[in-house]
Amino acid sequence: MGAGVSDWRLARAVSSRGQLGVVSGTALDQIFARRLQDGDPGGAMRRGLDHFPFPAMAERIRRAYYVSGGKAPDAAYQSLPLPAKDNPRALQELCLVANFVEVWLARQGHGHPVGINYLETIQIPHLPSLYGAMLAGVGCVLMGAGIPTRIPGVLDALARHQPASYGLQVTGAQPDDDTTLQFDPADFQECELPPLARPRFFAIASSHVLAASIVQRANGRVDGLIVEGPTAGGHNAPPRGALRLDAAGEPIYGDRDRVDLERVRALGLPFWLAGEYGTPERLRQALAAGAAGVQVGTPFAFCSESGLARRSRHAILAGVAAGAARVATDPRASPTHFPFKVVQLPGSLSDAAVYAARPRICDLGYLREAYRTPEGEIGFRCAAEPASTYVAKGGALADTLGRKCLCNALLANIGLAQRRNGQRTEPRLVTAGNGLADLARFLPAGGGWEYSAGDVLRALLAPA
Repeated sequence: MGAGVSDWRLARAVSSRGQLGVVSGTALDQIFARRLQDGDPGGAMRRGLDHFPFPAMAERIRRAYYVSGGKAPDAAYQSLPLPAKDNPRALQELCLVANFVEVWLARQGHGHPVGINYLETIQIPHLPSLYGAMLAGVGCVLMGAGIPTRIPGVLDALARHQPASYGLQVTGAQPDDDTTLQFDPADFQECELPPLARPRFFAIASSHVLAASIVQRANGRVDGLIVEGPTAGGHNAPPRGALRLDAAGEPIYGDRDRVDLERVRALGLPFWLAGEYGTPERLRQALAAGAAGVQVGTPFAFCSESGLARRSRHAILAGVAAGAARVATDPRASPTHFPFKVVQLPGSLSDAAVYAARPRICDLGYLREAYRTPEGEIGFRCAAEPASTYVAKGGALADTLGRKCLCNALLANIGLAQRRNGQRTEPRLVTAGNGLADLARFLPAGGGWEYSAGDVLRALLAPA
């Protein structure tokens, strides 16, 4: 769905109806800090802070970011330090608190589990993020966009409040280089706590080969698998083999990309299917194939409880109603080099003129690549930063072509766009799955663009 789209409101709406609501864990430190700077309308962020188990830390976050009444509309949000191997303590605290608050809010008012989803490729925030979510009682951790074999062991350690480590992937690293991220809960605790419940871990995989590899190599218990096809929104796994594009410039997926569900079943774990499974018919097909259920994104991304800004939701749903909505798989949009699903929306970065007019700025840094510098240090580069800067860091000029700043754009999608010099606002770039056109079935018969998460669930679970 994108950062902040499946937020605490949407996850709570789904979980309160007996299904598994999942909050997005991407960029929660930025999202939480910006909500506070906007004055925290409704007071939800401050309610979460009031329940955080370490009150001195909560108060430091409140003093640093909360603006009573909200910042001026043309004022910029505070800049946070760019993620680095050895993050400053203040940034780790913000990350820890933000993940706690998002999960805590999603869990209020019902007794059902809540999950949280992370991208494995955004590695630096993993340890404090997971600890914060676990302090709030998160029930499930979902992770894809990489090979998350080391997360189960991290969950085991953090549940016992023990130190945890995670290997940072560094391009060009040598065997003796220190590339390990470290986190010790004792450094942050203000009181003794009982052991935490270890959440279930669901790995997201695009193939039976990857699913088997994760299960066999994991350093702890894997509780289930989410098998996600290339029609799902957000980042997609690239096609296996040489990249081929169709006439529209989109990647071509073939027989090698089809998942052998018999081999997935043979792994002996429950699994869910994702990617255009948001209909009763597709749910029944998944259950018949041995799946425990389905993961659904796009129908929820455009419902009323979604974190997606209303103007974007309504504009896209108007296109759906008119039969003009289109999603393209852009092989170059993401700095990660993974294909990325993009809704074609005027005024967003999908518009070539808007993309060309935006200065290349990388000031959030979540999708940067860690690399070994000539001096043996760890540096960071992003294919969406200024091309000359990227090349100076050893990157190839060709890799910068068509790359878009997803970090800033995804925050703009949820109404948290950065303002620059009081004049320019970061543009949006909305993602959705290939099933976007099917959302017409949820639109009110009398007109309008609002439908609820409950409407989606009732349609999805309708008897045959």
